[in-house]
Amino acid sequence: MRVEIWSDIACPWCYVGKARFEKALAAFPHRDDVEVVHRSFELDPGRAKGDVQPVITMLTRKYGMSEAQARAGEDNLGAQAAAEGLDYRTRDRDHGNTFDMHRLLHLAKEHGRQDELIQILYRANFAEERSVFTEGDERLVELAVEAGLDAATVRKVLADPDAYADDVRADEREAAALGASGVPFFVLDRAYGVSGAQPAEVFTRALSQAWGERSPLRLVGEEDPGDGTVCGPDGCTVPQRG
Repeated sequence: MRVEIWSDIACPWCYVGKARFEKALAAFPHRDDVEVVHRSFELDPGRAKGDVQPVITMLTRKYGMSEAQARAGEDNLGAQAAAEGLDYRTRDRDHGNTFDMHRLLHLAKEHGRQDELIQILYRANFAEERSVFTEGDERLVELAVEAGLDAATVRKVLADPDAYADDVRADEREAAALGASGVPFFVLDRAYGVSGAQPAEVFTRALSQAWGERSPLRLVGEEDPGDGTVCGPDGCTVPQRG
């Protein structure tokens, strides 16, 4: 079974939602048969790469909150994160463009390191004092290397703005086609969707339901399988002639 997760590194609920989903997945009896794929979704795609703001400032300007409301919201997110065992800095974080991070996540997917990289990026953005937005490409190189990627390859991708750009945009178009207007957005076997950082028990029910309703493959002509020819681990069958 495949679970696709649309998310953005700048999204705190994606950080919390990933932890809740993983708690449910860890207890799922068929967890070893579940493939998790992370998909790209930018919350602020129009923001220029060099346009970095404090999170509190961004919240007040973009969503019309008062500074007190923005701080209260961050405090609530900090408490929600702590309940999942996550570190979360409620003050002095930055907000910026995440497109390059998404491009690197597609590179990481090719090398089987996507989950490692997204978790490292979340930690760097939400828990560490150093900014992932103001230190330039070398900060992203450092984090990608920590996830197991080759530094030279990462630098090459970052230097080419077209590298994996189409993959990011394709993910975003697909999210729109599926009706996702916000993240995190979880899609289970393209049959069930879960929107938001739901409690772990919601993900448990979704996994169980999606697994239980998987349709077994029905074979055409299975009424008389002896008439067919098939190759398997033990060789190829030969139909008997009358």
